[in-house]
Amino acid sequence: EVQLVESGGGLVQPGGSLRLSCTASGFTFSSYDMRWARQAPGSGLEWVANINTGGDRTGYTDSVKGRFTISRDNAKNTLYLQMNNLKPEDAAVYYCTFGSFWGRGTQVSVSS
Repeated sequence: EVQLVESGGGLVQPGGSLRLSCTASGFTFSSYDMRWARQAPGSGLEWVANINTGGDRTGYTDSVKGRFTISRDNAKNTLYLQMNNLKPEDAAVYYCTFGSFWGRGTQVSVSS
């Protein structure tokens, strides 16, 4: 059974940092490109970042470029999202996803 379990969310002040993790199981993690997506209250799902199987090619939505970094550790079956200089508009539930599979998400709140 495919499982994606996100962690690392929380409440942070504007300008702060968080690192999200996604632990994967039930499939060959190293064989799949992975993505982070988010959904803010009252808004639709938004793609945030993606990474290829080897971790050497990444892509970001414009609003997070230069602030967020996606990475992966295939030996640990784990996907990461380092988020720096967080802004109130980054507040959302963040999901780890590939293909049609999604985790349950982790809440990120940004407020002073």
